[in-house]
Amino acid sequence: MSIFTSIHVDGDDWQALCDRILAAKPPGNAGDLAFIYLAEELAGDSDRIIDYLRDKSGITHWVGCVGMGLCSTGRESYEQASMAVLLTPFATDDFHIIPALDEALDQWLEATQGWRERNLASVAVVHADPNSQLLPQRLLELSRGLQNGFLVGGIASAQELAVQIADRAVGGDLSGVLFSGNCQISTGLSQGCGLIGHKHEITECQHNIIKRIDGRSALDVFKEDIGEVLARDLNRVGGYIFAALPIKGSDTGDYLVRNLIGIDPDQELIAIGDLVEEGMEIQFARRDAETAREDLARMITNLKARLPGPPKGALYHSCLGRGRHLFGDDSAELKLVNELLGDDVPLIGFYANGEISHDRLYGYTGVLTLFS
Repeated sequence: MSIFTSIHVDGDDWQALCDRILAAKPPGNAGDLAFIYLAEELAGDSDRIIDYLRDKSGITHWVGCVGMGLCSTGRESYEQASMAVLLTPFATDDFHIIPALDEALDQWLEATQGWRERNLASVAVVHADPNSQLLPQRLLELSRGLQNGFLVGGIASAQELAVQIADRAVGGDLSGVLFSGNCQISTGLSQGCGLIGHKHEITECQHNIIKRIDGRSALDVFKEDIGEVLARDLNRVGGYIFAALPIKGSDTGDYLVRNLIGIDPDQELIAIGDLVEEGMEIQFARRDAETAREDLARMITNLKARLPGPPKGALYHSCLGRGRHLFGDDSAELKLVNELLGDDVPLIGFYANGEISHDRLYGYTGVLTLFS
């Protein structure tokens, strides 16, 4: 019987790592799709790695990207040559590879229309280019082209070669794999933040600079929400307090977390890491290890309750700002995921430059995808 198998190896030589993956591959009825995440130290060997694994394993299709940190069941790895692979039981009819898409998105949608309609395909795992200026637009276009399809994944992370893998090393705005509606896939998003105060309206702004909130000085409203202690020393809010932009029409209270990138006490302005418009809602959020753990536990508990059966395999796409920086050393984040999810669920993932859920880009989040 075909199963999911996760393998996470590290070392110095790419071929030796591939051989260890092949040695760990169970015999028998394997599927024809594998996910693979490569540490940035191996980015230059991406094509050689995929060709070698395809030839030796008999698995034709490989999807993934490069990451500055990799993860698997109960384990994280950073700053070392490593690979994380999830072997799946999916047959060729269960999925369709999404090649590197940019301006060719419409042609790909047209070429796959028959297969997508026959298979009710609407869920895709995607990986993206951190340098793409059009990525938010591409995500919306792909989701709409899939009739409000649900996208999950992350932006490749590397100092230099942020390679994506879609049967080979590719560039482009995004790539990945689209699944048939016959595949049981569920996903959850952990924001890692706790909202403070209440929703406000931006009443005067310019680009990413907020001048007035609720008709008042933006800084005055900000100080009220963060509390007197922090308001007395604004140098302490960096990396702890964030802007939360509620998503219009969301029935789950979803929001986008954005960095505070500047405060002007003299003009009583705040600047955030996103463009804003008058009339938009804004709230503020706190991020710390305890809040992140609580939110992650809540997400996984709720996700498991929705499953049609026990999860058989998993992907986890988490932010570079999480992991050891937020949860602590010794693979604390993935050990918590393992504890909540169960020891016997094969899982791999990577630490991303941004996370993808539905049709939007997020930051500081963890996106968990379960195959049942």
